[in-house]
Amino acid sequence: MSEKHHSILIVGGGAAGVSTANNMRRKNSTIDIALIEPSEKHYYQPGFTIIGGGAYTLKKTTRNEADLIHPSVNWIKDYAETFQPDENKVTLKSGDVISYDFLVVCPGLQVDFDKIDGLVETLGKNGVCTNYSVDIVEYTWECIQKTESGTALFTQPPMPIKCAGAPQKIMYLAADRFRKKGIADKVNIEFCNAGPAMFGIPFFAKALSKVITKYGITTNFGHNLVAIDGKAKKATFETTDSDGKKTKITKEFDMIHVTPPQSAPDFIKSSPLANEGGWVDVHQGTLQHNKFSNIFGLGDVTSTPNAKTAAAVRKQVPVVVDNILQLLANKPVVEGYDGYGSCPLTTSLNTVMVAEFSYGGKVTPSFPFLDPRTNSRFWWFGKTIGFPFLYWQIMIKGIRFDIPHKASYAKKLTKED
Repeated sequence: MSEKHHSILIVGGGAAGVSTANNMRRKNSTIDIALIEPSEKHYYQPGFTIIGGGAYTLKKTTRNEADLIHPSVNWIKDYAETFQPDENKVTLKSGDVISYDFLVVCPGLQVDFDKIDGLVETLGKNGVCTNYSVDIVEYTWECIQKTESGTALFTQPPMPIKCAGAPQKIMYLAADRFRKKGIADKVNIEFCNAGPAMFGIPFFAKALSKVITKYGITTNFGHNLVAIDGKAKKATFETTDSDGKKTKITKEFDMIHVTPPQSAPDFIKSSPLANEGGWVDVHQGTLQHNKFSNIFGLGDVTSTPNAKTAAAVRKQVPVVVDNILQLLANKPVVEGYDGYGSCPLTTSLNTVMVAEFSYGGKVTPSFPFLDPRTNSRFWWFGKTIGFPFLYWQIMIKGIRFDIPHKASYAKKLTKED
């Protein structure tokens, strides 16, 4: 066992961790930075939806972690296991201890496949697929290709999850595929959502309902997938009626795309950094920990009530970096994050509706002269070409690129609607 010290220690080498490390290096060329991440590969996860829809490849979403981290950043290829914030230390799985002046916590969230009875045993076969696994995402496209008739189910668990729109994005891509093959009338598509509506923001939910109608999709709200029998092609849902009464129903399927329950990683839940829900407990404006002033959190793991998307990370990184620099200069932290998130909703194989919003469900488009509810071919090119470019060449490299988002025009649209 050894003990080392770094000025800034980052836990997690995904979008948030690498972007933070590289942006901090651009802002300060001498500060000592270390990043804890065991994985050799880095994935552009927003691309998984279009991989499942047959419009992208896994290779395009994959990079070597070593190629992304600035060479002056100390990469610790290990797992963070426990936190000792009163001593400013993190203990690794190997037993090594790392001490720090500032800690940035961003390991992402945990995909809980095992919380659905029978799912692990059948995932990746029997027509049971998911875009939430790098090992299974290509099987989603295989399932869509093989489906010629019958019932296709698409599920959504209780929030929070990565990108709240993802469970229905793949459904629209599948529906458009079936339509183009001329089998739309032979495939019964059902959306089984544990929540009460198509989308958490009514402004976009109404527009998405029109997409649902266009494809003839059946919606089942208050339906939470709890068990699956792949061989028998049966899925069991716990349903909740308007009075709160819960019952279980079983649906047969020919293919089913499962969005699994998600939560904070177990090592975070059991740590002193977590709130009652298990998430890293930070101030929603400064992203500073509410108890430990030299600890910050960002990305999917935090308690902030924003959408868990890469777009949110892009807005959070400068806030964390600047606030650490503020503290180093003996200045107060600044509330720089307003809860911005973005969800490019793939509504067909050539159109996307870009939903942008901030805390409180405020609609905050970056291009206020455009109606954000429009199904746009332009944004399809953004989804498949522009956004991946911005991710790899701008955000991950720590370059700050921002387009101000505004709520004024959206308010006008809402009044006129």
